[in-house]
Amino acid sequence: MIEKSLTAELPSLSAPTATGPAPRAGNAGEPDDAAVIERSWHEPDGFAVIFSRHAPTIARYLARRVGPQIAEDIVAETFLQAFRSRHRYDLSRRDARPWLYGIATNLAGRHRRTEARQLRALERTGVDPVVESFADRAEARVAAGGALRGLAGALARLRPVYRDALLLVAWADLSYEEAATALGVPVGTIRSRVSRARSALRTALGGVDPIALIEETVHE
Repeated sequence: MIEKSLTAELPSLSAPTATGPAPRAGNAGEPDDAAVIERSWHEPDGFAVIFSRHAPTIARYLARRVGPQIAEDIVAETFLQAFRSRHRYDLSRRDARPWLYGIATNLAGRHRRTEARQLRALERTGVDPVVESFADRAEARVAAGGALRGLAGALARLRPVYRDALLLVAWADLSYEEAATALGVPVGTIRSRVSRARSALRTALGGVDPIALIEETVHE
């Protein structure tokens, strides 16, 4: 479990679930992520707020990319790295999501073969690994059309740098500017990579808009 890896440094953490969105930072009456991180410099247990806010959605993003079991390990490592490097966090960035997704995406990059297998399994079955119950799996299998399965196969064939950029925007719901921050590249590079990814996917899908299909997998 995730908490086994984190308890030694952050005893108050609990494992995220892969269902349901986490609340965004800066909700009314709550300190934003930058304020929480700054306070954690002197009160380390306070970093648990960042985990609670963002671990569930990062777990969903990673589960779709590399499967739930590996995703759990990557989530743990993501927050360990974030905790250990929190003193270097840029406090002008009020939302920590780009920082956290950048760490998570870099760690997921160690599992490219697993990601390709995950996408090809989705291509064969149409079953989203984030959908947990048997009933939901059956419903998802019936609903999954050829276009959605084709999307998974086309994503598997994309260059990894294009896939990272596209999925940070489409699955992680980052803006182009936030995705650029996550990957440490200029925003123009993100725009170019997403554009090339969309073009390649549209061709593979016979002209179908890939973004609409990708967003279906997030909101279904």
